[in-house]
Amino acid sequence: MVGGNESCTAGPMPISYLTCLTYILGEWTGIEHIEDYLSYAVYLLWVLLPLAVVFLLPGVIVILLYTSILLLHIYKRKNELKEAYSNDFWDGGRQMLATLWDGHGRIWHGYELHGSQNIPEGPGLIVFYHGATPADCIYFMARLLIQKKRRCHAVADHFVFRLPGFKILLEAHGIMHGPKEECVSALKKGCLLAIAPGGVREALFSDEMYTIIWGNRKGFAQVAIDAKVPIIPMFTQNVREGVRTLGGIKMLRSLYERIRLPVVPLYGGFPVKLRTFVGEPIPYEPNVTADELTAKTKAALQALIEKHQKLPGNIFRALMERFQRHHKDD
Repeated sequence: MVGGNESCTAGPMPISYLTCLTYILGEWTGIEHIEDYLSYAVYLLWVLLPLAVVFLLPGVIVILLYTSILLLHIYKRKNELKEAYSNDFWDGGRQMLATLWDGHGRIWHGYELHGSQNIPEGPGLIVFYHGATPADCIYFMARLLIQKKRRCHAVADHFVFRLPGFKILLEAHGIMHGPKEECVSALKKGCLLAIAPGGVREALFSDEMYTIIWGNRKGFAQVAIDAKVPIIPMFTQNVREGVRTLGGIKMLRSLYERIRLPVVPLYGGFPVKLRTFVGEPIPYEPNVTADELTAKTKAALQALIEKHQKLPGNIFRALMERFQRHHKDD
């Protein structure tokens, strides 16, 4: 009996390696004309590759997050002996990660920060619109740390604290899960605190019209009142064009409301232009109610969206804005 390799090399005319491999595969599987099936498979791969890339690109954010976690572990390992003598053990680690994320924002999105002069020297509650991912908030925090030497804490959803390996990342950046008392305490200590009242629901189920989805949430307003700090609205242009969701599927919305986990698939990761705009602070007023302050904050955020975002959002237009040399704040 002649082996597969011998069959390929036998005869006066040698055949190519791929033809030989196809022959061996056909002999092994018993499928006739297997080259036709392989050609069709290659064609399908070529057709579906862009679709696969669109769904895989958001994974870059996950890769960067776990890269950040790895770097923090290395940093902690190298600086364990200094911990007892350091005022802020994680300061160097935060600077390192700020450089990483700011570099990614600059290269991939041409990230810009406008209106940072509206951030007070003292404490303040930054209220922002939540895109499909919090990448724009991470870019903002990194740029603020690099340019202003200001650290900004943030409030994250409960599920984030259950993600494997995230404990060290949350600890280093002072991320909290949002009890009112903890937020008020941080603000009274003079911290900046960022929160997206829409949370995961807004991230997954808002759309290219940049609809603000807060429901009846007004706890953030009560936090600002109790801490006696201003609220600073913030919005990132094109944040929904960078990564989008399949949140328009009703079954996925029902599933989220039942299990409260982000089960909606993301797609995109496009290198669109991102510009974060920080609005004018809404000052603390002792006689304002939480309902009134919530309405004022929502109106201020809506005004930022209408001023800086062309509606409905368009991915191609957002990509073309990367080539605009100047931006008018009008």
